[in-house]
Amino acid sequence: MDTASPRLITLIKGINRFSDWTGRFVSWFVLAIVLITFVVVVMRYLFNSGSVFLQESVLYFHNYVIMLGAAYALLKGAHVRVDIFYRPASEKKKAWVDLLGFLFLLLPTCVFIFYIAWDYVAASWQVMEGSQEAGGVDAKYLFKTSILLMPALMILQGIAEALKSVLTITGHQDIAKQLEDHDEEHAL
Repeated sequence: MDTASPRLITLIKGINRFSDWTGRFVSWFVLAIVLITFVVVVMRYLFNSGSVFLQESVLYFHNYVIMLGAAYALLKGAHVRVDIFYRPASEKKKAWVDLLGFLFLLLPTCVFIFYIAWDYVAASWQVMEGSQEAGGVDAKYLFKTSILLMPALMILQGIAEALKSVLTITGHQDIAKQLEDHDEEHAL
């Protein structure tokens, strides 16, 4: 049996590293959400004042955690599966399910989301859309940009997952397993 291409392995590792970095980066936004929410509550109940900017910033951070963290969830296997059928399957069957799921579900859905959202996000950037509230975050275009970033990041990580599946299907389970084990070593 021939060995898997070193370039392929390097590509998979690079994508995984990028998704891992992105997930770890946006995980800090959860701390920001907690701290800002605490400040908003203290301001409201102790000082009887509020801040639209702070309240909207919580929404922005929450949005980024979900939208930019989705690829990290895919990397870590935290995405939705029908485990009642998936879990008892052989490694090759799981690889086929993952590969076909990427090709026929994840990829078309993400391409559709990106395509349908492009004009919407571009229009927001064109006018540098801001908050509808006085004193709000004047960067709604950045909020909306996550609608494009999420499917792009998901496609990228999906490619890595599909390539791992191809390695397993073609008899390189040991290499695919090493790539999975490497991912788990860097879990949060």
